[in-house]
Amino acid sequence: MTDPQQIARLKQVVDDLLKEAREQGADTAEAGVSAQTGLSVTVRLGETETIEHTSDNGLGITVYFGHRKGSANTTDLRPDAIRESVAAACRIAKYTSEDPAAGLADPELMAKDIADLDLYHPWELDADQATEIARHCEDAARAIDTRISNSEGATLYTQRSAFVYGNTHGFIGGYPTTRHSLSCAVIAQEGDDMQRDYWYDSSRLPDELDSPTSIGERAAQRALARLNGRKLGTRECPVLFRADIAPSLLRSLFGAIRGHAVYRKSTFLLDQVGERIFPDWVKISEDPLRLRGAASAPFDNEGVATQYRELVSDGVLQGYLLDSYAARKLGLQSTASAGGVRNATISDTGQSFEQLLREMDRGIVVTELMGQGTNLVTGDYSRGAAGFWVENGEIQYPVEEITVAGNLRDMYQKLAGIGNDNDIPGSIRTGSWLINGMTVGGD
Repeated sequence: MTDPQQIARLKQVVDDLLKEAREQGADTAEAGVSAQTGLSVTVRLGETETIEHTSDNGLGITVYFGHRKGSANTTDLRPDAIRESVAAACRIAKYTSEDPAAGLADPELMAKDIADLDLYHPWELDADQATEIARHCEDAARAIDTRISNSEGATLYTQRSAFVYGNTHGFIGGYPTTRHSLSCAVIAQEGDDMQRDYWYDSSRLPDELDSPTSIGERAAQRALARLNGRKLGTRECPVLFRADIAPSLLRSLFGAIRGHAVYRKSTFLLDQVGERIFPDWVKISEDPLRLRGAASAPFDNEGVATQYRELVSDGVLQGYLLDSYAARKLGLQSTASAGGVRNATISDTGQSFEQLLREMDRGIVVTELMGQGTNLVTGDYSRGAAGFWVENGEIQYPVEEITVAGNLRDMYQKLAGIGNDNDIPGSIRTGSWLINGMTVGGD
């Protein structure tokens, strides 16, 4: 089925859902339907390990009787299943309590013109072709050094999706997307020491993926660099979070300014709008309308039109991330944030990774984080880590079994530089972060 046909079919499903909800007595309703197909191939040690063809549907319906809400989900798009899903949502709503904040997003916020963001670029390849690409990637990793002793394999994944959302305001919109990725994970060994690492790339467009050779070689180089890691004594020093690790620091920020955390008063950034939380050179923005962006969307999960927005300007927090429910709880307006932040970018200080090393002079480069030691209520931060020790602005040796600790409020204020090495795959565009004065725990 071609993508226009798929979108048209899903719009009809959503329309049927909303009509059924009205017929069963709902005052208002909203529904989202998705369909996707995919191919995943993994090659390990030169042999095809798995070939998976996937085909999934998903349907969610939410109905409102006044301010009483009920929801139901199914993977079955047949008419009988649709009717039963609506009936289940209606039964739930009739037994829930009133919630004045419950309801559809405001009608005036609905997307009017749904832009084509160029998100659909299917990859016409079969399982044999996918296998050859994955094999080439793993071969490149295994050939780079005899110390690459084992492999977890290389995986090629390609997916086509279609999504449609509608509600009883009269809004129905949808768009198709594609996502392609190639990854490789290998194990390096020297003596008794074994270290694993990986690399990957992902894109809307298959032609924009890094070459299989470069992905495989980078995975191998990262694993080799970790061999013969040492332990450190506990100390205070600067920490450089490498660009592929730094997005986690922004995700913590986004979690702390989510409307649901704010109205529950469970965030260390409560009442901080208008306050400086970063140095004055920092700007953090989201751009949901970026062409071919990894998280682009013309409207959020409630049909609200998305737009470019600065979350932090000159280091000052500009606002929270609000869906319609959180906005009503706070007496504010939705920021089209149902579904999260889309295509976030943070400004850099123009330095390369090597220049940040020289500025740090002596400290830790973090290349891996472990555990869930981030408390968004207090801002306390403590994560297991691995990386490299730096002296005189140059990497000296790998380190392992350490922790890095601080408080996110202080870490954001002590941000000394962000690199221009922001070419990592994903929906968050950032370079490496240099943060002064963290506690590194070791022996």
